[in-house]
Amino acid sequence: MSNVDYSIRGRIAVIAFQAPPVNSLGFALRDGLVSALERASADAAVDGIVLIGSNGTFSAGADIREFGGAAVRQGPTLWTLNSLLDSMPKPVVAAIEGVALGGGLELAMSCHHRVALATARVGLPEVKLGLLPGAGGTQRLPRLIGIENALNVMLSGEPLSVGMFAKSPLFDAVVETDLLGAAVKVAETSAAALKTGQALPRARDQRIREPDLEALMGFARNTVKTAFKEYPAPLAIIDAVQFGAKNGFDAGQAEEGRLFKQLMDGTVSASLRHIFFAERAASRIADLPADTKPRNVQQVAVIGAGTMGSGISINFLNAGIGVRLLELNKEALDRGVVRIREVFEGQVKKGKLDVAKLEARMALLKPVLAYEDIGDADLVIEAVFEEMSVKEQVFSKLDAVMKPGAILATNTSTLDVDHIAAITQRPQDVIGLHFFSPANIMKLLEVVRGAKTAPDVLATAMTLAKKIKKTAVVSGVCDGFIGNRMVHQYVAQGMAMVDEGASPEQVDKAIEKFGFAMGPFRMGDLAGNDIGWHIRKRQYASGSHVKRQVVADRLCEMGRFGQKTGSGWYDYKKGDRNAYPSPVVAGVIDEARKAAGITPRKIEPAEIVDRLVYALVNEGARILEEKIAQRASDIDLVYLTGYGFPIWRGGPMRYADSQSLYEVARRMRAFGAQPGGDAEFWTPAPLLARLAAEGGSFTGGAA
Repeated sequence: MSNVDYSIRGRIAVIAFQAPPVNSLGFALRDGLVSALERASADAAVDGIVLIGSNGTFSAGADIREFGGAAVRQGPTLWTLNSLLDSMPKPVVAAIEGVALGGGLELAMSCHHRVALATARVGLPEVKLGLLPGAGGTQRLPRLIGIENALNVMLSGEPLSVGMFAKSPLFDAVVETDLLGAAVKVAETSAAALKTGQALPRARDQRIREPDLEALMGFARNTVKTAFKEYPAPLAIIDAVQFGAKNGFDAGQAEEGRLFKQLMDGTVSASLRHIFFAERAASRIADLPADTKPRNVQQVAVIGAGTMGSGISINFLNAGIGVRLLELNKEALDRGVVRIREVFEGQVKKGKLDVAKLEARMALLKPVLAYEDIGDADLVIEAVFEEMSVKEQVFSKLDAVMKPGAILATNTSTLDVDHIAAITQRPQDVIGLHFFSPANIMKLLEVVRGAKTAPDVLATAMTLAKKIKKTAVVSGVCDGFIGNRMVHQYVAQGMAMVDEGASPEQVDKAIEKFGFAMGPFRMGDLAGNDIGWHIRKRQYASGSHVKRQVVADRLCEMGRFGQKTGSGWYDYKKGDRNAYPSPVVAGVIDEARKAAGITPRKIEPAEIVDRLVYALVNEGARILEEKIAQRASDIDLVYLTGYGFPIWRGGPMRYADSQSLYEVARRMRAFGAQPGGDAEFWTPAPLLARLAAEGGSFTGGAA
């Protein structure tokens, strides 16, 4: 819903507008604003105009839903609106409260004057969507606050306090109260000055004063090439600013428009916009009634004071929620408390936390040695050894001691949450909360919904995730849930290519060049190869059709668990986290190939990348078919926030769409058909095969 209200205050027209929730400048609002401005311009009884949001905010910018389609260019466009403001014969004042971000700030800068509440924030966040400010922002802001300051605003993309710009031409006044009254007064003063022959101040008419433009822009360009290697928008921002500084406002705005379209049509911006909407969609659970009320969680208990339990505890302490940390061994408990304090002390040293807040957070922590001491907690999260028999013992005890209505959560990364719930007499209160290590840093939280998990328990988990600043994605119950189930296939392909002729370092280098934070073998060494070994042994014992990983199992039998033991797929030196190719591993691989009768072949980097990524994609398609994940974008979020998938590629499912699912399926079948290929593994999942045949996509876009 958009609404533009026109009223008169003395001889000043007040145009109050809203398009809830954040006054995005979609077509309907743009159209209403143009009509209201033209009305005020034609009214002889009006000397000036004030633009103000009527719902406590100015505008958070363009309607991103229009990007990439025809609607963004449907007239009147934001460019049309801002050009109209430039040509208005009467002073126009933007009255800013809440936020003026992106197109909202560009709209305000197109006005002759700006007045803001001291609590307001402004910024140009387009760079976070792989774009540049495309409605005059790269031209007006440098003319109002200088090139260096403008670049800092645009390249950071962060919302900033108006107080930072109170003494610049960006604002005529920053006030504590009565925003509208102050804006009307500025409009009246400007109208009076206009009648004496003074020209209306326009940002476009301001001169750019930069004595060494080339040096400044060269420095900025070199900086962003290093910091934003895979992102074209930062360089485009610099180019647009420099072009306008050298060639004038109109030429600069034309260049800005050209670059904006180029970025918007590119794959990086499409991926970043996909992520923007994915983050918002993840919190929507299709079958959860809208009126479901979360349970009240004031006190949390965490079982296990190891690295994971300590990290989980820190999340809640940071959010001001009391934590009872349970460990049955006093020495282990003390180590956990020390570990938590050391994390906070590290933040103090970095200036991210003061001593008073450190002590306040530690005061919320209560170490305990008995289950009976956590019985009145509202939520309990177990973070014990990943073994079903251990989980069974813990949940039997929790069922006996926890108060009615308490939520019982397991941090399991692979085990059956429904089986764990069945240990209790209250399966409706059981849920999986799979944190990722280090739990106080990693953003991802897989919320695993059991078959009997109550709606309000699920709602509580999602609400708490926001409170502790996690990206929560709902998963159904299966072995490994979303992330680890897919990574199992990813790692299996890495190992298969080692069997066929690649070295671990060749596989890692290829996928790291693609953009992953680290390849499957370095990842295994960091996490601990014994973790995957433990899971494989459980799968072997269960009789599931899992291919035996001969080389990986042999390395674990040798005690090569990774960085923590000084050797894994690579060798490590004391005090050095660099991975060094291991002749021992090369020997084990060679022996395994000979025993299997495999003649090694050269595998090109392109094949390595496609096999690793498409293994993720195919398993992701099965997860969607089985309704383990609600939507493809949820899968992308899991991999972007928990597994190091390159952000600029948008996640595995989005990336597959960008390659065309027809080509993905064709390439997979080719892998299965090559000599020694695993045709069964590379058979496209039914959903993938169907979408490929129909020309469809997982995420609703192909670029």
